Amino acid sequence: MLYRGFYPAIHSRGLLPYEALSFYTTTYLERDVRNVLKISDLGRFELFLRLCAGRVGQVLNMQRIGMETGVSGETIRSWLSVLEASHVVFLLKPWHANLGKRLVKRPKLYFVDVGLAAYLIGIRSRDQVDTHPLRGNLFENLVVAEAAKQLHNAGMPLDLNYYRDHKGHEVDLLHEQGGRIAGYEMKATRTLTPALFKGLGYFGSQVRRLDKNVVVHGGNRETREWSGGQGVGWAEFRLETAAPLLGKNGVPERTESV
Repeated sequence: MLYRGFYPAIHSRGLLPYEALSFYTTTYLERDVRNVLKISDLGRFELFLRLCAGRVGQVLNMQRIGMETGVSGETIRSWLSVLEASHVVFLLKPWHANLGKRLVKRPKLYFVDVGLAAYLIGIRSRDQVDTHPLRGNLFENLVVAEAAKQLHNAGMPLDLNYYRDHKGHEVDLLHEQGGRIAGYEMKATRTLTPALFKGLGYFGSQVRRLDKNVVVHGGNRETREWSGGQGVGWAEFRLETAAPLLGKNGVPERTESV
């Protein structure tokens, strides 16, 4: 799934991912970026797009991307808004007990479709994924994007954050809702160990108690209980805190507007 992504035609028509995503990228650059968004320097914009793909799951540093692209920070900020508006990327803001500080600290960058990110960093086969240095980042992108899709399809706001402090303690994904907060760590490994729960344990003991600790891993095993929380295979991952707001058969409950 990291290689193929989730664009429907790749699955329904059995297209080769790298060919389909190549056509998609060309069409996006020529039609949307040049004609609709009026960006003239497509070469620099495509370089910017590929640099973004190489930073999935990382804290966004627009100044550094600007230096590598050869454009100003203001231009990078404008181009990033283009990628967000065209549903290519989305940003995950940091969690902080002070809401104001959440808004001013730097976000992390993710692609809406992980397959597109994989294509843009040069992955052309399934075999490349296993040994690629960004495999863990792509796996994190896959799970965080899935969380965002689940909230969107449930008609809920994107109340997702990440946590990182100055000492390097971090939690990949936090979902806060109704006074409860669940923490999720993404690990591409297929083998669970107690060490994988370290970040969740620190956050729960030093920052704020978590109502749910989950490590989402690259294996296919069903949910397993651990002393530090739960281990969940990526295919079984669900944002449990979103479930109460869903009606029968997973259809969002509708309320009358006032």
